[in-house]
Amino acid sequence: MKKAGIGLTAALTAGILLWPQAAEAQGAYGDKAMEHMNYLSQDIGERLAGTEGEREAKAYIETELEGMGYETETEAFTFTRDGEELESENLSAVKPGKFKKEIIVGAHYDTVAQVEGVDDNASGVGVMLETAERLEGIDIPFTVRFVAFGAEEGGLNGSEQYVEGMSNKEKNNTHAMINLDSLAAGDQMYVYGGEGRSGWYRNFAQQLAEDAGVDIQTNPGLNPEYPEGTTGLWSDHAPFQEAGIDIGYFEATNWKIGEQDGYTQTEKHGAIWHEPEKDNLAFIESEFPGRMETNLSGFSEVLSESLTEMEPRTKAHYQQWK
Repeated sequence: MKKAGIGLTAALTAGILLWPQAAEAQGAYGDKAMEHMNYLSQDIGERLAGTEGEREAKAYIETELEGMGYETETEAFTFTRDGEELESENLSAVKPGKFKKEIIVGAHYDTVAQVEGVDDNASGVGVMLETAERLEGIDIPFTVRFVAFGAEEGGLNGSEQYVEGMSNKEKNNTHAMINLDSLAAGDQMYVYGGEGRSGWYRNFAQQLAEDAGVDIQTNPGLNPEYPEGTTGLWSDHAPFQEAGIDIGYFEATNWKIGEQDGYTQTEKHGAIWHEPEKDNLAFIESEFPGRMETNLSGFSEVLSESLTEMEPRTKAHYQQWK
């Protein structure tokens, strides 16, 4: 990412470690994310947890990651919907870094019934896969573990299962969990984190976005139930946060309208996610021309650069960026 008026010395002083290999990744930011999003939503379509559609999506993600050179690992689990026990899977791949301390980057690949799930959450999977490809051939500081979660809709089943399976050593070795959910359709790009020092990743990502000229904001705190910079426990970051792991969470929505709780994504059409007539490619392209391209580009750039520039500094160090 091109820095705005910041040289190497200034960058190091500011606590940013530059990894020039990142600039060598081919293609414009967001292009690959768009391709993956389109395949998941158009070629596969509905990906209801426990169905063939979800299994096809998992197989696609697995094939793409292995094609990039990653080794993948599958974690099968069961969950219950309407009294029926069903099966789903988490899929993970690791990019080793200079340090063994891990950053988990996660996105769920299932949908609710009868939707293409362009926004929720082919967009998040697309950004995750693009980032995995950009990082695969370069040196990075922290080890990054990419996780595609199954069965998020209806209970955060995949992420709950994943965290339950983590040992205390693995939890302590996790520097942060970064969640990608519903990135394509909302009026504004956001990044969230925890309160106080646990919000360090949000602060870091916002500084990178500002330097790059990418307009990623955070929850302004208009609703006292959700303090400034934070969010609710409604996506795959929640089990990690409840386990004491610091989180970052990228999302596109609009915190200034509706109940000011982040659920009303757009001023023009309200919520997009979970709506069959709205969470589809034709509707979003028609009603919000250019928005998907802008959002996927911005999120991909900031996520990729954060993972290549992050130093093993203390959390207090990142508090300077607010």
